[in-house]
Amino acid sequence: MQSIYHRIEELIKERGMTKKAFCQQLGISTGNFGDWKRGKTTPGTNKLIEIASFFDASLDWIMLGRDVQGEVLKESQDPYFFDASGQLNCQGEPLSEAERNFILEYIEFTRFRNEKNQRNSTMG
Repeated sequence: MQSIYHRIEELIKERGMTKKAFCQQLGISTGNFGDWKRGKTTPGTNKLIEIASFFDASLDWIMLGRDVQGEVLKESQDPYFFDASGQLNCQGEPLSEAERNFILEYIEFTRFRNEKNQRNSTMG
């Protein structure tokens, strides 16, 4: 199985760059790049995103070697906050009554603060 390093190396070759030029352009030390090659470390998330953007490649391909052509990720149209069961759609465990109340109070407080700030900015 090909490593992240080998897929990055493949992208560098396809672009006709040298590894040194790649490192310079993306602000990667040659020592870190060598560590990736030896499997001692791997690029961090932010660097992987930067590399994917630089080469116009998918993160799935760089990280897993999987091609996602034709697949499109769509964000859920469900409300982010509470659904019919009082559950956030971004979590697995149900919220306690106290947690739901805290979130609702915080939302209400934020609305109040925003309205207050708007009133103050129109008066001043």
